[in-house]
Amino acid sequence: MTKSDSSRDFIAFACDRGVLRFGEFKTKAGRLSPYFFNAGLFDDGASLGLLCDFYADAIIASGLQVDVLFGPAYKGIPLAAGIVVALARKGRNLPFAYNRKEAKDHGEGGTLVGAPLAGRVLIVDDVISAGTSVRESVDLIRGAGAMPAGVVIALDRQERGSGSLSAVQEVRREYGMPVVAVATLDDLIAYLQGSPELERNLEAVIRYREHYGIREG
Repeated sequence: MTKSDSSRDFIAFACDRGVLRFGEFKTKAGRLSPYFFNAGLFDDGASLGLLCDFYADAIIASGLQVDVLFGPAYKGIPLAAGIVVALARKGRNLPFAYNRKEAKDHGEGGTLVGAPLAGRVLIVDDVISAGTSVRESVDLIRGAGAMPAGVVIALDRQERGSGSLSAVQEVRREYGMPVVAVATLDDLIAYLQGSPELERNLEAVIRYREHYGIREG
């Protein structure tokens, strides 16, 4: 399966699950978006398992060499756990770790749980909005003496933040590391163009991209 095939299948899956919806939604930036993506609605075993298969395929296709997966609390925790299971089934067995929001003052203590952060660490998240979760993760990884190797997310909205760059581009520029997305806004538009049931949303999404979209490169 090619990257475009996988991205298209992921968009279809997200639409079928109601994770990707169309209408009018206010973003954190106060913009009125014609679509909304809520990965928290992958909320049962079958859908989470399939979601993690898509992540695993994107990681393998990227060619990134990583030693550990890291899931930032809270959304990244089930994602990291599910993705390492999916990767193991595909012949790539990796350890994973995650953090607590508050340090534990008994037992093993500390904020990190799971495998030691060592070598090249891939950060797992659903989307990158303000980039806060990535920055905190990078600090934790570097503090443990490991190297942040990249970030993998479900959807790249390809939308500029307060400046001319998107949150994903800002992460790439600030940390010099890749961001791998299972699908992008371009993939969503391509899917809508070939979907008779959803094509009515295409014009609004294209207008939104023209207004808020970023130039790749």
